[in-house]
Amino acid sequence: MRTNENRRTAISNLETLATLMDSQFRILGTNIRFGLDALLGLIPGAGDFGTFLISGYMVLLLAQNGASGFVLSRMVLNIFIDALFGSIPVLGDIFDIAFKANQRNVSLLREHYIEGRHGGSAWKLILPLMLILLLFIALLAWLSYKIIVWLVMSLQNLHLGWL
Repeated sequence: MRTNENRRTAISNLETLATLMDSQFRILGTNIRFGLDALLGLIPGAGDFGTFLISGYMVLLLAQNGASGFVLSRMVLNIFIDALFGSIPVLGDIFDIAFKANQRNVSLLREHYIEGRHGGSAWKLILPLMLILLLFIALLAWLSYKIIVWLVMSLQNLHLGWL
């Protein structure tokens, strides 16, 4: 664990990096702000991967500064959402401008270190996500079953129609 002065310096550096990635620039005549995340996202594949690595680096620094498992899991979830939707061509860049995963993560960071919130284990976030994932997989399995039954029935009807 680092000293308070080192932690403040790390937090300040992360805030600067988050601003650069999510809100450094402004569209003229509007209040819409964007950063390098949206700009680099215009480069297919490499841009999204690069911004993903930068966001991951931020989480690594937070882990080294003693962030709780719950805070880290929420930050990783923000990065995952940003990477998932941000990878969609053009629409993903618009999503990056609106979602601002790095700014969200810095807010979590401030709430954790300054307000003392979001302490504890990651299980209170991971368990519900695992249940949602399980339900989603069950839904996909059920839909797959229904599609297979429909295909088999359609093929049987097609075959009977030829006889």
